[in-house]
Amino acid sequence: MKVKKYIAPSMQEAMKKIRSEMGNEAVILNSKAIQSGGFLGLFAKKKIEVIAALDQELDVPVHSKGKEEQPFFQEKLVYPITSNGGLNSKEQIQSPISEENNLHLAEQIKELKDMLQSIATNDKSELYPEPLKAILQKMTKQEINPSLKGQIMAELLAYWYQMNGNLTNNQLQEKEKELFAQKLKNISFGGISHQRKYINVVGPTGVGKTTTLAKLAAECVLQKNKKVAFITTDTFRIAAIDQLKTYAKILDVPIEVCYSLDDFKEAKKKLDGYDFIFIDTAGRNFLESQYVKDLQSIIDFNEEMETFLVLAATAKTADMLAIYERFSIIPIKRLIITKLDETSTRGSLFEVMMKTNKGIAYTTHGQNVPDDIEVTTKDRIIEQILR
Repeated sequence: MKVKKYIAPSMQEAMKKIRSEMGNEAVILNSKAIQSGGFLGLFAKKKIEVIAALDQELDVPVHSKGKEEQPFFQEKLVYPITSNGGLNSKEQIQSPISEENNLHLAEQIKELKDMLQSIATNDKSELYPEPLKAILQKMTKQEINPSLKGQIMAELLAYWYQMNGNLTNNQLQEKEKELFAQKLKNISFGGISHQRKYINVVGPTGVGKTTTLAKLAAECVLQKNKKVAFITTDTFRIAAIDQLKTYAKILDVPIEVCYSLDDFKEAKKKLDGYDFIFIDTAGRNFLESQYVKDLQSIIDFNEEMETFLVLAATAKTADMLAIYERFSIIPIKRLIITKLDETSTRGSLFEVMMKTNKGIAYTTHGQNVPDDIEVTTKDRIIEQILR
């Protein structure tokens, strides 16, 4: 692969140089405006920098005069450059692909995707056909991780040309969802299993753990007709205990307050006859590692318990990952994402799931108990993020 950089006063001039030196089979990898010349930042002239590439291993067939020209695309996937530096679907040439060429074609497509990803990560919408521009803009608005966005756009761009541009917006959106689903294929989703007696929620302060716990308990009482009880270890805030006591009174279920591991074990004995016991924990500064150790000194984390880490959709990606890192010494089953209704930017959830390898059990979108909570599936979370 021959790659060369060209600098010219305009894109038109750059294209002339590229065609002259590399021919019409060259592919534009990137283009951008630059400042050239001048003195101490003054009087600089605006120019265009273009990166072009040509696969030198390609053998361009020589056709004898009078014979019908065979499509070059049959040997190699090539997208001709246009006068404005983009990729022109109208100039793409296709030919039938025989079964024995499938493996070779797959290798070519992989090479193409790698090349297209270098384009996709630059967020230059002018490089894309119109239907793909809207998808790129949507992912950018959702603050999808640039690397992940580049991978998805490269796949979509390759798919666009494979289908000769004969795709509707709905088909492109379905393909986009499919690609994101593939990224999450090894991650499990869904709510409490109802196979373990103790359900525990942990997380930093202010994410809505107590309200979320009440919603989960209410589902078991009202929809599944189960006997449930509460245990709270949140003894740092009187208001938190009162809040959970209010929920317990509404649901007509008992509540035990625990200050130590001995209290916790005693509470388990008292509530042994109940189907499910929901455990509330104190919200503290997640930067304090001692907080998580304090949890371990009060709660007996064992095989009878399902623990969910509660995170707010409004938090920064880096903070969510730091919170998970703090709590990772506890066996976390899945994540619960709260405050989904308080943000229109949700792309960070993809990165959190992929980097923690943890799926989302529930999303919440309001304060109403037992409403405003939804069990999450892979397809549903993708829809919620990309909508």
